[in-house]
Amino acid sequence: MTSKGAEKMQNDTIGVDVSKDHLDAHRLADGASRRFANDKCGHRAFMKWFAQTPVQRVVFEPTGPYHRAFERALGAAGVPFVKVNPRQARRFARGDRQAGQDRSPGCGDAGAHGRNVRA
Repeated sequence: MTSKGAEKMQNDTIGVDVSKDHLDAHRLADGASRRFANDKCGHRAFMKWFAQTPVQRVVFEPTGPYHRAFERALGAAGVPFVKVNPRQARRFARGDRQAGQDRSPGCGDAGAHGRNVRA
């Protein structure tokens, strides 16, 4: 992916930190951040906020039972989302190029992209 492609992907994304009580959302395009309750009312408020900008996807880490209702709400609203493996996200943030790669010969970087990610 070219740096221009990576920049476009980042600008079209909302990252969400999911916890038991809250959804902490950050929109990369303009740097806006909001906190929503992790309940039906908060999910509806998130969808309204999401619809205000031309964002392409929502990215979050699965958090056991706490992300499931949010995931269902995104799916019901037709919002594209990606669940990111927490370990791989931490390794990526650290800059660990080997994070999640297949160790079998001939795989190159393919093992680091797309595995454990649901689109």
